[in-house]
Amino acid sequence: MIEKIDAKSFLDDCDWPIIDVRSPAEYEYAHIPGSFNIPLLENDERAEVGILYKKSGRQDAILRGLEIIGPKMAGFVKAGFRISPKRQLRIHCWRGGMRSDSMAWLFSTAMFEVKTMIGGYKTYRRYIREQLNTDVKYVVLGGKTGSGKTEILHELSNLGCQVIDLEGMAHHKGSSFGALGELPQPSSEQFENDFFEIWKTMDHTRPIWLEDESHFIGKVSIPEPVFEKMRTCHVIRVDMPLELRVERLVKDYANYPKQGLIEATQRITKRLGGQHAKNAIEAIEQGDFKTAIEIVLFYYDKTYNFGLSRRSSEKIFTVEIDTINAGINAEKIKDLMQTLSF
Repeated sequence: MIEKIDAKSFLDDCDWPIIDVRSPAEYEYAHIPGSFNIPLLENDERAEVGILYKKSGRQDAILRGLEIIGPKMAGFVKAGFRISPKRQLRIHCWRGGMRSDSMAWLFSTAMFEVKTMIGGYKTYRRYIREQLNTDVKYVVLGGKTGSGKTEILHELSNLGCQVIDLEGMAHHKGSSFGALGELPQPSSEQFENDFFEIWKTMDHTRPIWLEDESHFIGKVSIPEPVFEKMRTCHVIRVDMPLELRVERLVKDYANYPKQGLIEATQRITKRLGGQHAKNAIEAIEQGDFKTAIEIVLFYYDKTYNFGLSRRSSEKIFTVEIDTINAGINAEKIKDLMQTLSF
């Protein structure tokens, strides 16, 4: 049995595995989180059929596609059995056209129950953008570099707050040094898909906590509807003394290879100023991470203060903190939130 359903219904049927039949390259670039890739055509095969379609037309392209797919059909069904022993699958391609229809037909002949998404992955992308543009209350946790905002957010989550860890999802800590020790970044499209996957599970009558970020976290961009709301929502700003921030950052970065730290410093030479960058690099080479971090923080603090000045002061609430203990700091922030009415 094959049933065609809209994007919302397709995503709501969460017990049925999702099969993405697009090419491996399409899937690798971005896909619905948790989906499985059973490509109808491999990357080179898809390119071959596409070229033939342009040169010789639809009929020749379809015939060549069938020649390629025919020997693989048993393998597709075997993969389907492994993924869904209950024989229930959701299947989609890019536009909800021939690729998903063909695979749906094949699985239905093997006695699978199949649901396909009308409009395919393209419609899914439009749907999540519409959803992320709805009225949701965000609270941004701000503070200068080294204040331990990510750790505080994790502690707030442990205290029952709704938190989305943007930097964790982006595999980047947000500065020139942010890629150190991290996995390769996802595409911005995949980041948005991953964000929605968490966002949709949350109670939208309660605040969702995010860390204060620029539009780009490394090479990944925050979804536009979310970023626009982040720029106008309330900010809880943690104010940690410089010496504690330096202490935290030395602990975080001193174990990374010196060459990586030097290259990250070189990337911000123009912003630091040539002499400051030179002094910071020399300090790194000598293992004097405290001095290097103090030099770099001078630049990042100025950048943060400028960004904060562009927000409405009426929406900024400051929490003074005098410890690097994220649990204690999260408790202070939660206590403040209980006194606020927004």
